[in-house]
Amino acid sequence: MKDLKHLIYFENLLQDAHNELVAQAVQEGDYALGYSCYYIPEVLLNLPGCFSSRLRAPRCTSTDVASYYMTNRTCPYARSLLERAIEGGYNYLNALLGAECCATMERMEEHFFLINPVKNEKFFVTQIDPPMKGDETNLDYYKAQLKLKVVDKLHEEYGIDTSENAMRRAIDDHNEISRIITEIGNFRKADNPSITGYEFHVIQLVSQVCPHRLILPYLAETLTELKRRKADPQSWFRVRLVVTGSEIDDPAFTKLIEGCGAMVVADRYCFGSFPGREQIEIREGETAFDAICRHYLHWNQCARFMDGMKIDQRHSEVKKLADEFKADGVIYENMKFCEFWSYEKVLANHIFTEELHIPCCTIEKEYALGAVGQLRTRFQAFIESLEIKSIQGGK
Repeated sequence: MKDLKHLIYFENLLQDAHNELVAQAVQEGDYALGYSCYYIPEVLLNLPGCFSSRLRAPRCTSTDVASYYMTNRTCPYARSLLERAIEGGYNYLNALLGAECCATMERMEEHFFLINPVKNEKFFVTQIDPPMKGDETNLDYYKAQLKLKVVDKLHEEYGIDTSENAMRRAIDDHNEISRIITEIGNFRKADNPSITGYEFHVIQLVSQVCPHRLILPYLAETLTELKRRKADPQSWFRVRLVVTGSEIDDPAFTKLIEGCGAMVVADRYCFGSFPGREQIEIREGETAFDAICRHYLHWNQCARFMDGMKIDQRHSEVKKLADEFKADGVIYENMKFCEFWSYEKVLANHIFTEELHIPCCTIEKEYALGAVGQLRTRFQAFIESLEIKSIQGGK
């Protein structure tokens, strides 16, 4: 297939958290608001005069200093963020809006104000206590947390407009970028798609780490380009996979899978588009803020949720994606030392293999890919098993 016009530019934007478009927005006077979890609604960080920056630590190969503060037996993603902060990689931030979604993430966020790694005199840290269930009681609690520690905090610290009109504008902006990303992602449903999983991963990531108003024209142009793009006559992949799990913010991981002969057709993981790029609907009688809270609590698929309804929802959503995108199997990933996704991975493997009869491959990985020989072997073996199953008529 012909190379996408902006792909190299997108790849370059992902080389550094403080990329070209982030620097431009900061220079123009916008407030940069960092976050690391879906529990913090992206739309609330894109109110007028500010922009969201989902935190990554690209090319972080050592966490020696962060491990001094957090030990080396904690989530490498959290340690990598702290390491990059200590290196000065997040000095552009005006705030870190965190969620106590796990003990390691909470500890990482606390170090942002305990050791003050971000050298910005206006920088502040705020943390919400996110709910562990999806019922009405927890929705009320979620609303109270976001109001007190995000909405009111932004207004008090920086005078951000948090009015009903401002939130409706932010929802409109969110829905527009979500519409474009969803349309691009839907090309993966084709029998012979005109986009690769790697390309979509790159596109999805730049929509999260760059100011929306600056990246949107490039995304819109890419969508137009993809509508005209012709796929190769012969499809390049042998099987189709859904990838599910925790933090995957390195497109090289998707490229590794696809280099083994599989296409990643759906991305149900942290930093993926499921959830993240659904349209926010304001129901009759709802305020914009109420709609945002309801939307994010409903679509949140975090393994931290412990009630039966949310557990069943996690599995049904993956099953729905597998059906909708015609996947042959599912890869369940968890970050090393991640307790929540470690438990979820074991449970999901049983449910998908024994109850839903969808082939499942489970892996554990570091944040930085590094040596990939073992992962490549696992992926190759899984892909070959799917091919054999197809030859044998699904047996």
